[in-house]
Amino acid sequence: MNISLPEQMKAFAEAQARNGQYANVSDYMRDLIRRDQDRRQAIVEIQALIDEGLASGPSQPFDMQTFLAEREGR
Repeated sequence: MNISLPEQMKAFAEAQARNGQYANVSDYMRDLIRRDQDRRQAIVEIQALIDEGLASGPSQPFDMQTFLAEREGR
């Protein structure tokens, strides 16, 4: 696979490889793709939790004092 980049982006990617964190530009690009995949998966998971919360119905009043007392076993 070949990817065309504007000169400024190409120079930036090459600099990332030169700084020693990546063996080469391909490693840098793979890392970017991995991070994007992880970010997208996190968004899917968060959206599922949001949807679950919305589907659970109206919220109930929350009493912090009762919560803390129950947590402490009182």
